[in-house]
Amino acid sequence: MLEHGGRLRLAAAQWGIPLADWADLSTGINPQGWPVPPLPADCWRRLPEDHDGLEDAAAAYYGNAQLLPIAGSQAAIQCLPQLLPRAAVAMAAPLYAEHPHAWERAGHKVRRLPGASLSRVLAAMTPNVLLCNPNNPSARAFARDELLAAAAQLKKRGGTLVVDEAFADADPDNCVTPFAGTDAAPNLIVLRSLGKFFGLAGARVGFLFARRELRAQMAETLGPWTLSGPSRAVAQAALADRDWQAATRARLAADGERLRALLAPLGEVRANPLFCWLPTDHAQALHDFLAARGILVRLFADLPGLRFGLPGDESEWQRLAAALTEWSPQ
Repeated sequence: MLEHGGRLRLAAAQWGIPLADWADLSTGINPQGWPVPPLPADCWRRLPEDHDGLEDAAAAYYGNAQLLPIAGSQAAIQCLPQLLPRAAVAMAAPLYAEHPHAWERAGHKVRRLPGASLSRVLAAMTPNVLLCNPNNPSARAFARDELLAAAAQLKKRGGTLVVDEAFADADPDNCVTPFAGTDAAPNLIVLRSLGKFFGLAGARVGFLFARRELRAQMAETLGPWTLSGPSRAVAQAALADRDWQAATRARLAADGERLRALLAPLGEVRANPLFCWLPTDHAQALHDFLAARGILVRLFADLPGLRFGLPGDESEWQRLAAALTEWSPQ
């Protein structure tokens, strides 16, 4: 099983620091997530039912009714390669490691193209292309028009474009979700999640946007009740809360810029409203330096670099600032 951020209990044991004393910046999840209210008792007592209002709320929020609710985008990441004919797939690297892992396990030939532009990825002439937009961990983003043009080009060669928009909610105008599986882009598949922007990673709610036939295949493969009743209730309410969404986009933009400025003295920072990517040859040393002070960031030793999520409150901002002031590479 691949390693992910958020392994706070492991870090607490390794560094001998109590769990409550950590600032966990390792995940890229909004630390001030949607405030979950008390839930109706029926969502705990009854089996989950489709078309309880969740699909309508999601269609209104994402601008596309060609959707399937799933247990987080991870469910689609693992299942999707099994449903598509085995072929070559090009991926702009680095990217979320579960994608190439799942495609290779399903028998596809994966071509990782480090630092590639979209034109270079398309020039690989693979039937399928997969991109994370914005990318995790590098924070690189492709423009909507670029992606729609890529989908059209792949359609001509009988191919598919898969776009993971897990971190896209902070900039909805650049999303291609409204076009996935529609007549405008029938070969476009988009994955979305409520884990990052909404800060509801524990609810395990996501959506697949794709043509009807593919959605039916995935629904059959995943089986009934992929989402729990409480998760459906929470997701429906969060997707409908437009005031919270607007306020959160403004706050994340400011916090993302604050984090970028804080890290800027350490090197060339690449920023997303939910996290910053710091390429550095001192990744392991800086990771350990921060961990010894109860600050957990995500280490990518093979790239090398560190991903910093947003501090959750002012005390965590001050802890991070103080630690970075002390840091000096040997």
